[in-house]
Amino acid sequence: MHRVTFVELFNHHITQKYVKRSGMAHAIACAYHALQLAKQYGVDPDLATKAAFLHDIGHYTWYRNGSWDYDLYKENDIHAIKGAERAHKLLIRLGEHPKKAKEIALAILLHTDSYLPDGKLELSPLQKVVALADEADEEPKGRHHYRTISDEKALEALHRLDQLIVKALQEHDLYQKTV
Repeated sequence: MHRVTFVELFNHHITQKYVKRSGMAHAIACAYHALQLAKQYGVDPDLATKAAFLHDIGHYTWYRNGSWDYDLYKENDIHAIKGAERAHKLLIRLGEHPKKAKEIALAILLHTDSYLPDGKLELSPLQKVVALADEADEEPKGRHHYRTISDEKALEALHRLDQLIVKALQEHDLYQKTV
C-alpha cells in the first residue's frame, strides 16, 4: 500500500466538503502542530498529521434562527464520533493501510472529551498529540473554524507538509514501513 498524501486527501470531494466546512486553515495549522508534537512524543508523524488534519471532519453546523449557535454546538455536538467514522472511510477509499486508518480514526474519536461523561481517559501518545495540536490552534467561541485559506495556499502548505513528513519518516527509518 502506498502512503496517502495530503494532496490526495485535499483533492478528495469528502475532504473538500467536510474539512472546508469545519475550517481548512485550522486543519492545516493543526497538522503542522502535530508534526512538531510527533517528534516530541515519539509518534509516527504521518499518523499524527493525518489525524490532526482530519480531526474536525465530523462537524455538523449548529444553527438556531439562521445563525451559528456556539452554545447549542457545545451542548449537543458529537463531531468526534462522526469524524472518526468519516475519516476512516475516506482513508480506506484512498488506499491507506487499514491498521493505520484505524489508529487515525481512534485519535480523531478521542481528540476531545466534549461529548464524554465526566471522567478521565488514558490517551495513547498519538491521541494526546492530536488533542494537543487541536488545542494549540483553538480560539474562543470556535473562531478558529472560520479562518480562511485559498485552495492554492492550502495545496502549497499541504505539499510542503508531505515533504516534511517524508523527511521525518526517513530520518527515523519509518519511510519504508509506510510506503
